[in-house]
Formats: sequence, C-alpha cells, structure tokens
Amino acid sequence: MTAGEDAMLRLEGVHTDIGRYRILHGVDLIARRGRVTMLLGRNGAGKTTTLRTIMGLWRARQGQIVFDGKSLAALETPHIARLGIAYVPENMGIFGKLTVRENMLLATAPRGFAQPNLDRVLDSFPMLKVKWDSAAGSLSGGQKQMLAIARAIIEPRRLLLIDEPTKGLSPAMVGQLVGALLRLKAEQTTILLVEQNFHVAEAVGDDFAVMDEGRIIHTGAMAALIADKALQHRLLGLSMAAAV
Repeated sequence: MTAGEDAMLRLEGVHTDIGRYRILHGVDLIARRGRVTMLLGRNGAGKTTTLRTIMGLWRARQGQIVFDGKSLAALETPHIARLGIAYVPENMGIFGKLTVRENMLLATAPRGFAQPNLDRVLDSFPMLKVKWDSAAGSLSGGQKQMLAIARAIIEPRRLLLIDEPTKGLSPAMVGQLVGALLRLKAEQTTILLVEQNFHVAEAVGDDFAVMDEGRIIHTGAMAALIADKALQHRLLGLSMAAAV
C-alpha cells in the first residue's frame, strides 16, 4: 500500500488567503492513517494556516481537502468536527474561569461523560484528576496544554490537529506532554502535529513535511530526517535542529 492509498487526510493544491494576503500557495500534504505526521518549518511558514484551513476556520480559495475519502471544502467547522476531527490551537482555547471538570463537560455536551472515555483520558493525563475541581485558569502552561488535548480526545476522534503543544513549556512539562502524545500514538491515533522543538518531533513523529513560504518543500519518513544531519540543516536550519 502506498502512502497515498493509506491517507486519512489529503491536501492537494490548497491555496488560502487571509484578507488581501495570500498565505498558502498550493499545499500538497498527506497524513497517513494511524501515524503521527510532523508539520515542520519556521515561524510564518503557513503551518497554523494549514491546520485552520483543514478545520474550515479559514476557507481555501483553491484546491482539495479530503478526509477519509470525503471532501471538506464546502463543510462548516461544526460539521468537520462531527466527522471525528479535533483541533487543539496554539492558544489552547480553554475556559479559564471554569473548572477542569466543567471544561471537560463542555467538550462532551450535550451527552456528558461516557465513563470509559473519561477513564481513558484520566489514565493518560493523571494530573487532571488531581486538578479536577480547580479553575482552569489556575493551571500551569503545561497543565493547560494537557487539558486542551484531553478535551480534544474525550470523544473518540479519527484525526487530531495539534498546534505547537510544547511552546513555552519547561523541559519537565515537555517530557510529560511527549509521554501523553506517545500514548495517543500507541492507540494508533492519526495526528497532524505542528512543532518547533525538533527533539519532540524525533520522539513522536512517524512522517514529516516541511513548509516554507506557504508550500510543502519536502516530505519523508521521520527516521530518515533524524539520521540525516545535513538534510536537517538544509531544511530546518541550526536554530531548530538545536532546539531543546
């Protein structure tokens, strides 16, 4: 089976404009079923715009976005979410004045928690059990990021779009998040992950795609990129390859 035949998500020739600015210039991208695809590149390359375009938050002017054989191009964001796609934005999108429990309940409205789903999430994020009745705004940055991811997976998801989950976190908290991502990976969750920390990409990635100036400029197996220091330097630059 080729990578294309195993695609859970496929973007073909996607162009996205924000106001008068043209941000994506013909993005071609595949996220394979049951794998973690790292979307890498410098700030401003178009990575967040790609995720937001997939979710229908910004509209593609041209091109195809296909999820498990179904076109997303004409669908509104709520419909896209109901297909089993969850988006964890860089700003996390949690409600600071609500408790952890209330934030999680909102993610399951109107049905409420299914106990097996809740147990699975709390096993992956035991910190949430400790902070269950605490205001989300009182959590540390890493704890908020864990809550954001937990909200995204409390309902069964077929695809997770996660934008820079480790940005600004301490090394210890990065390690905890990597552990959570590895648990999701072990469950064969399909993930498209934007990340600037190359060591995180090494730890969790199966495949990678590098963006520059609104285009995908290189794709391949993460193991091949890890093994090729010259390719890392050429595609990502020393500053990213040396990130902690």
